[in-house]
Amino acid sequence: MEAITKATKVCCVGAGYVGGTTMPIIAKFCPDVTCTVVDIDEPRINAWNSETLPIYEPRLHDVVEATRGKNLFFTSKQLAKGIKEAHLIFIAVNTGTKSYGYGAGSAYDLTAWEAVARSIATHATEEREYIIVEKSTVPVSTAEQVRRILDASKKSRNTRFQVLSNPEFLAEGSAVFNLEEPDRVLIGGLTTPEGVAAVNILADLYAHWVPRERIITTNLWSAELGKLAANAFLAQRISSVNALSAVCEATGAEIEDISRILGTDVRLGSKFLKTSVGWGGSCFKKDLNGLIYLCESEHLPEVASYFQQVIDMNEYQKQRFCNRILKQMFNTVRRKKIVILGFAFKKDTGDTRESPAIDVCNFLVKEGADLHVYDPKVPAQEIREMFPTVKIATDPYAAAADAHALVLCTEWDEFIHYDYNKMYDSMMRPAFVFDGRNILSRAKLNEIGFLTFAVGSRSETEI
Repeated sequence: MEAITKATKVCCVGAGYVGGTTMPIIAKFCPDVTCTVVDIDEPRINAWNSETLPIYEPRLHDVVEATRGKNLFFTSKQLAKGIKEAHLIFIAVNTGTKSYGYGAGSAYDLTAWEAVARSIATHATEEREYIIVEKSTVPVSTAEQVRRILDASKKSRNTRFQVLSNPEFLAEGSAVFNLEEPDRVLIGGLTTPEGVAAVNILADLYAHWVPRERIITTNLWSAELGKLAANAFLAQRISSVNALSAVCEATGAEIEDISRILGTDVRLGSKFLKTSVGWGGSCFKKDLNGLIYLCESEHLPEVASYFQQVIDMNEYQKQRFCNRILKQMFNTVRRKKIVILGFAFKKDTGDTRESPAIDVCNFLVKEGADLHVYDPKVPAQEIREMFPTVKIATDPYAAAADAHALVLCTEWDEFIHYDYNKMYDSMMRPAFVFDGRNILSRAKLNEIGFLTFAVGSRSETEI
């Protein structure tokens, strides 16, 4: 059986966010490596081959343009060929949370993963070694399950598989930077000679641009759990500062002061201490739920309960923000025009998954508000599918006319630079601003005449 010593052909199954950002970067820094991204979703593949990519990430378009057709290829018709010829096969398909049956609401849905593993076993027919790389976030022990499927379903006894865990650590809005200048690259594999050799082959690929000291190698289970742990800690940190924001509003302390005090402690650092209406995105809640399910499955109810509180605090923060809007607007928003500024879960992305704006809109729609939504990147159709009755604004100034309140849900930089005097002049009185990201100057807005409410700060006009 032929052993791989160097990877020059890479196949990625899944053209979503992870595969669509990772493969162009590998192609950029490894010009001698052919990267083929395969997906059965033909419209998505067509988008990757067009001028309008299916996802928005700063600088991603330039990287794709520079490599596509040279050593980067997107295809929906060559799954078998891509798998058969590849040295490294990345699995980057969706791993959402189960919505049915046992574990619904917390366990990962690995339906797509199993389907991909069976496809690999079917098409990886050369009598040699294939290295399979888990790229999407998966539960601990998934690699072992994939290995069992591959070994049981392979077409030749002389075909061998090594399964590695190489979780992504991408923040939406900065994925290209995260991939080009990673804090670390994590690779987990078996501690057998064959497993170590496979880890080294993948490490050599990353070493084209990542310093060796940033490439961390572990066993499979540490790598799989490490990704869940990282997201759990980040979400926990945000939920902690959001919990303190409630205390600040009750006592008169300022959350910005508290964050600065905490951030100057070298043991804590200053990252992820920004309060807000709540955290969102595709990863935090999904991975926390996965970790909670793991703890429950391993009979660790106290640990599961601990991490459940991180989710519960986030839900409380969103509800608290909504309740404050209602209370300050005289306990009714019925037929009042309210403008939502920002629908994405964070700036520099068009992703709306688990966006706090969804919860805010749900609340205000149920309360009978006349809702107008503006976001510079989220497609209007996507918002309409969730909220058929809301109006989609293309001009924030026009949207503000005759509005009772502006509710800022996403920290887009452009919101900082708006002419709020102009907006105020066209709005109803009193004119409210609810800053769910604490990016606006309360002093300036109050001077204009707004009644301004920020997270973690008690307003002088608070009812």
